[in-house]
Amino acid sequence: MRGGSRFRGNDDMKLGMVGLPNSGKSTLFNALTESTAAAANYPFSTVDKNVGIVTVVDERLPVLQEIYGAKKSTNATIEFVDIAGLVKGSRDGSGLGNKFLGHIREMDGLVHIVRLFEDENIPHVDGEIDPIRDMQTIELELIFADMEQVDKRIAKVRKENKAGKGGREEIALLERVMKGLEDETPVKAMNFTPEEAAYLSGMGLLSFKPMIYVANISDEDYECVYGDAPKNPFIVPMREYLKERYCENREVFVVAARLEEELIGLDDEQKREFLEVVGKEEPVLDKITKAAYGAINLISFITAGPKEVRAWTIPAGTQARHAAGKIHSDIERGFIRAEIIDFDTLTEQGSYNACKDAGLLRLEGKEYIVQEGDIILFRFNV
Repeated sequence: MRGGSRFRGNDDMKLGMVGLPNSGKSTLFNALTESTAAAANYPFSTVDKNVGIVTVVDERLPVLQEIYGAKKSTNATIEFVDIAGLVKGSRDGSGLGNKFLGHIREMDGLVHIVRLFEDENIPHVDGEIDPIRDMQTIELELIFADMEQVDKRIAKVRKENKAGKGGREEIALLERVMKGLEDETPVKAMNFTPEEAAYLSGMGLLSFKPMIYVANISDEDYECVYGDAPKNPFIVPMREYLKERYCENREVFVVAARLEEELIGLDDEQKREFLEVVGKEEPVLDKITKAAYGAINLISFITAGPKEVRAWTIPAGTQARHAAGKIHSDIERGFIRAEIIDFDTLTEQGSYNACKDAGLLRLEGKEYIVQEGDIILFRFNV
């Protein structure tokens, strides 16, 4: 079966922020990206997509910068895209649906913002607050869009099959997927072999994309973000629904997006003081960016030298030669070997040369599978 790949060279990982109108998407987007996207108290204030780049904080980089005496350090980044709100019937063009669905297809994963706050000044498009209903609305629109796409692919493969080009395995898989979609089951809740999953990933099915869930609460409920007993009555039912739906515990990040947006103007010291007051080591928004890596099955490797220490994002399972291509195609083309040290070993020894003298430097070939946190020096010749 033909498949696809998410590996896009030097491009950032792209996460689309989705949700019903007035769910707080644009407000959370502003908080994440420290931007000023339109966030109004009426539906469809986001007409065109807004794009912002977010740094993925890596506490290892400052340590390595000091060890190498590097002039600068560069974190990996995520591209967040604030996409127009979705409503029932978007697949048929309701609201800004067709535009919305087109933008989603470009994304590596989705951040689903679900409204859990009451505010008489911000109307809910469906009346009262009901996060499970809202999640189902988004889910069903993605499922219906996938049904149309799978139906078209089945027709295409059948036509090729009649022309003697095979395709029986593809048709069997696609028909199984269609049956699940007809039962209103998202593709990501179905079971597949690794080969089947790779094939379906190449199709860009919307309900197969990784999803991170964010519960947006009111300022008054904000302490529940950091407390053990959430005051908001919708959080527990939301978590229970997701567990039942996907037969596993799916983390729900709880934020007060409007308050987080107000914290944009604080400097790093003020933000640290705030975290100390609420008894947390890192902001909820940092957790969301880090969670994206696990959701989309990505890792970081690091290059280090006197000019720069830098983190690079790649899919888990990437071979060393392809990881080298993340930096430059010439390095991949002329790959000789990868010289690798893990972070703990380097910090214990104190320098690259000390690791080399102690025989702790690993030499790996082009088929080596890069691991999270590998510090790599690529040797190449072109």
